[in-house]
Amino acid sequence: MANPTDAWHAEHLYFKQLLNVLQREVDAFPGTGRPNYALMVDIVSYLRDYTDKYHHRREDVAFLCLAKRCPDMDLVLARLSQEHHVIAHAGETLLRLLNDMISGGALRLDEVEAAAATYLVYYRNHIYKEEREVLTLAARFLTVEDWDAVKNLAPQGDDPLFGDHPEARFQELRRQIARESNASA
Repeated sequence: MANPTDAWHAEHLYFKQLLNVLQREVDAFPGTGRPNYALMVDIVSYLRDYTDKYHHRREDVAFLCLAKRCPDMDLVLARLSQEHHVIAHAGETLLRLLNDMISGGALRLDEVEAAAATYLVYYRNHIYKEEREVLTLAARFLTVEDWDAVKNLAPQGDDPLFGDHPEARFQELRRQIARESNASA
């Protein structure tokens, strides 16, 4: 079995890549005002469809287990769990606005830009806090039984973008990530 905290960290790295691509698209707003809305929809859809449904639910179970082992972390873990709901709501709002833009809705560009900025700030800060405050403790204190609880109590789902069998709908997003990885190498 792979180390669960290593897998948790690896997923965070994937999510950071996606947030960086999303940020670059948001950065196009002031210049051309023509970001790639379809790419942005793919990113937020993936984060809503996979992360909110599977990754965050696994984390919530891990947080409960960790709170039992490290009671002094209870408030931090409860806040992080609550942030999962905030991120999901912000993502839902952003996705709706992006889809409205694509369908020709009469939205103000600054409204979409503000929703994207909110989503990016919340998501990045959340990952940072988990990496800084939780992963080391989880690696140290969570037991095999705790990780079994995470596996058994949280819904399981294949990663449709970074998993072994990526979905065709994310083909362009995969190409964009590969281009950016090559450009930064």
